[in-house]
Amino acid sequence: MPDAISSPEEFPEARTVEDFKANIAAVRQRIADAAARVGRESDDVRLLAVSKTVPEARIRLAVAAGLDELGENRVQEATAKYHAMQDLNIRWSIIGNLQTNKARDVAAYAAEFQALDRLRVAEVLDRRLAAAGRTLPVFVQVNTSNEPQKYGIHPDELREFLTALQDYPRLKIQGLMTLAVFTPEVERVRECFVLLRNLRDQMLDEAPELIGPGELSMGMSGDYEVAIEEGATVVRVGQAIFGARATPDSYYWPGIAEPNK
Repeated sequence: MPDAISSPEEFPEARTVEDFKANIAAVRQRIADAAARVGRESDDVRLLAVSKTVPEARIRLAVAAGLDELGENRVQEATAKYHAMQDLNIRWSIIGNLQTNKARDVAAYAAEFQALDRLRVAEVLDRRLAAAGRTLPVFVQVNTSNEPQKYGIHPDELREFLTALQDYPRLKIQGLMTLAVFTPEVERVRECFVLLRNLRDQMLDEAPELIGPGELSMGMSGDYEVAIEEGATVVRVGQAIFGARATPDSYYWPGIAEPNK
């Protein structure tokens, strides 16, 4: 099992299709190894490649290398990329905080939204989806690290929040999402993932109709192996595929200074 969390310096930039193929293969192998350590199948874990800050030309190389599902934090960036690359068969996931004035864009093209943590956003998004004649898979974001600068509902609010979401039928609950505490200490990171899994298991036991399939989106480039060991069904991996970013995560995640995503 991992004895440390990876740092961004470990991720060289992929510049060719062959670079991307090698990085993707390495990540998939680590996914398989982590799953095997706990008796899981690697097919139970979906790899969501995070392409935030990556320019169109390099994304096209990554798609040529086999990626067809990409995650973006900022809706404005995702929307620009969606329009620029409609010739490619890309499934776009929004994985960052959503402002209500961007809900129309998400309702128009997003394949899923992984950071739902406010009922006002749910209300507006549901209305925009109704107008577009669509439904949207969503994950509820939970703040498992108890850090005030992070988005996500408090764990104690989960059942009440999921119950309230039943008023918005266009939103199809898939499960829960979290960001672990940003630290090189594996066990502190693991605690966040264990908490999310326990919350999911509790909901499946007490009110399964509220949580859908009960998926767990957790784990990033530095800690996805730990997340898989604790039950992740989706891992959001950016730098291990595309390479380290010059833009710090604090640009995308207010209050966060140590990038791993």
